[in-house]
Amino acid sequence: MSAALHERRSIRDFKPDPIPEALLAAVLEDARWSPSWSNTQPYRVALAKGPARDALAAELCEQFDIGMAVRRGSALKKLVGLVTRKGMPTPDVAVPMKYPGDLQPARQATGFGLYRLLGISRDDYAARNAQMRRNYEFFGAPVISFVFVHRDLGMYAALDAGVFIQSLMLSAHTHGLGTCAQAALALWATPVRERFKVPAHYKLLVGVAIGFASAHPVNEYNPGRLPVEGLLLAPSHFEGSRRARLAGREQDAGAGEGVGYG
Repeated sequence: MSAALHERRSIRDFKPDPIPEALLAAVLEDARWSPSWSNTQPYRVALAKGPARDALAAELCEQFDIGMAVRRGSALKKLVGLVTRKGMPTPDVAVPMKYPGDLQPARQATGFGLYRLLGISRDDYAARNAQMRRNYEFFGAPVISFVFVHRDLGMYAALDAGVFIQSLMLSAHTHGLGTCAQAALALWATPVRERFKVPAHYKLLVGVAIGFASAHPVNEYNPGRLPVEGLLLAPSHFEGSRRARLAGREQDAGAGEGVGYG
């Protein structure tokens, strides 16, 4: 388990080789044993592979292409896009497009490092868009899993789904497969929902690409992690302050002893 946690990487270039059904079933069997709140398992998974996967990739890429054309087009094109809604995202849940200030440095460092490895300069918008578009090609993965969460359990459904996804990714790694969790795939939920029988109260949270990693250097990219000390919160000294307050009260009570009222 420790080795899997340290060795696993987000795979951004897959071989086209299909995953044997028995191997995929073994990974899902492992993942289903993930813990959840009161064992509710408030998530459902849709798997796209074969022709269904290819058709979905084509539609998502088309949506991305239209959306980028509108975004970088003239004011008139943007107005037409707003009216027709073509290429406009249709997420089930709010996907944050702007990161909080305290998280932005890590996001930027990760993105800059990835693009530097790929040889994409900051002002090469065509190459940046092409790399972003790879999300909707599932980075070439033969299987893509879409994870939906129960609407009425709120962030706790997302928490439980996160545990499930971690189990899925670690099991895939130990079975010789690679994965990549892709929040970008939640931007266009409508094409996904149209292809699966998704209950109305389950909302698309994320997609996870699954397949065999290629030898591309991008698959070795490791942005690192915060040290343990960076995750732990410092004590608030509440107990020390509490003891001081109690001592002060005892002192005040002692000072009033023997005082009578007539």
